[in-house]
Amino acid sequence: MTDRTATFDTIKAQIEPFNKKQVAVTDATTFAGDLEWDSLTVMDFVAAIEDDFDILITMNMQAEIETVGQLVDAVVKLKS
Repeated sequence: MTDRTATFDTIKAQIEPFNKKQVAVTDATTFAGDLEWDSLTVMDFVAAIEDDFDILITMNMQAEIETVGQLVDAVVKLKS
């Protein structure tokens, strides 16, 4: 299993408690559109991801991340 696959699986598991509509989570899943998250949910989720991976996702990075795939790539980059 690659780092990216393991990271995706971990992030997907983190999404589940917030996934009220039971949307199928893929790289293309959007947080605002598909998951219908508001800004507070996004902030809570980002905090959980930062704690889980022991990383810091800057506000600038958060502004650019719209899909699960983009988040996975950012986490992989920050971990390396």
